[in-house]
Amino acid sequence: MEKILKDERNIDKRPILIVDDEPEILVAVDTSLRMAGLSNILTLSDAREVIRMMEHQIPRLVLLDLNMPHINGTRLLQIIRKTWPRIPVIILTGAIDVETAVHCMKIGALDYVVKPVEEARLLAAVSQALDGEILFGDDKKGIPGEGSPRVKHPEAFSHIITRDRKMHSLFQYVESIAPSSQPVLVYGETGVGKELFGRSIHTLSRRKGNLIVVNVAGLDDNVFSDTLFGHVLGAFTGAEKARAGLIEQAAAGTLFLDEIGDLALTSQVKLLRLIQEGEYLPLGSDRTRKSDARILASTNLDLWNLEKKGGFRKDLIYRLSTHTLTLPPLRDRISDLPLLLDRFACQAALELDKPIPDIPKSLIEQMQAYPFKGNIRELKSMVHDAVSRYKKGPFTADLFKGLIPDAGLTSKDHGSSTDLPTLKDASRELVEKALKKTMGNQSAAARILGISQQALSKRIQKLKAGEE
Repeated sequence: MEKILKDERNIDKRPILIVDDEPEILVAVDTSLRMAGLSNILTLSDAREVIRMMEHQIPRLVLLDLNMPHINGTRLLQIIRKTWPRIPVIILTGAIDVETAVHCMKIGALDYVVKPVEEARLLAAVSQALDGEILFGDDKKGIPGEGSPRVKHPEAFSHIITRDRKMHSLFQYVESIAPSSQPVLVYGETGVGKELFGRSIHTLSRRKGNLIVVNVAGLDDNVFSDTLFGHVLGAFTGAEKARAGLIEQAAAGTLFLDEIGDLALTSQVKLLRLIQEGEYLPLGSDRTRKSDARILASTNLDLWNLEKKGGFRKDLIYRLSTHTLTLPPLRDRISDLPLLLDRFACQAALELDKPIPDIPKSLIEQMQAYPFKGNIRELKSMVHDAVSRYKKGPFTADLFKGLIPDAGLTSKDHGSSTDLPTLKDASRELVEKALKKTMGNQSAAARILGISQQALSKRIQKLKAGEE
């Protein structure tokens, strides 16, 4: 294994992950790799911890046992291949499971090693996997999607699930602005993951302090000042001791202000001073204090529109938006839906101690037509609730509240149960509701209605002409 010992790529900070429920196998494989010169190794005996671990730290290689309780290796391989297709996986298998191991190679495993593990065979497979990193190139390590823009530090974005090219362009931008000390303003609808990007910016900044997050919505000026800047002894009735604010907790780190568009005007003045001068006053104090915390802010509101209405300071907008990110809603990155569905279903199943459901293509097609006004946060809640009702078999749309559109053929809409609409009216209403649900996307509307796009197009033409 001289090759690995001398390989400069061995300085890669990402670990090699070994997953096996047999402690003696974990020890044997770990020892063999360490003796070969590979020291950055993590071991897991519980398959349920794999996805959680990989969400926080992307490994460079996974050695995966096939037969484990809770989640078998084949299912885990499928999940890894969907979300992290660039990570090589080596299967660890018993002699009687070789046929299954070969099947795993067909669905994406790089190689397999039969247990009890022969050291030479193991090291040869690992060497081949690490050599393969050259083929992927530094821009694709652990990052899903073909032809994605170059990302130098994919581990900083491992908590963001995406293959979308626009999202990877944002990753590039985040990498370029992360070392800056200037503020960053993150725009995006509710639930798109603004705080997740804040975490990535902080991680990449290499700042020594902590990331402190505070939601400023609904805070009046006194509460805002006390929360951020703290107070001195006797600052107000009940202030029996001094209190450090969050800005002090964020020293040498990052302060993330969520829902900045809801900040009161009086508080905006204090924030402006903090950004411009790096100074603040704790409540009850006449001595200014210095802060070196970097300021990040997020909002789902149009700050310039607020400024026109007198609700936000123009100078503060300029200060906050030295660097600006606008995150796309889920409906604009619909190709990520299968990844998100699979990850959230897996997370919910592990938390609720349920079997991990397979996601049929038909469910994905139905969900692609759903508007997701609450974006990824709404999707995650929907999946968690659906998994709570799931027992076995296919993961179907009827488990998701509000996913299947109401046909509207109720007494509330059409009078009594005997006062039914005509077929023409019912047909028109179904078509209109399906098109409204899909924002005019005829392909998606046709899937909801269970007909072909061509049939839907002809029906729309007939309805317009009054023939039906």
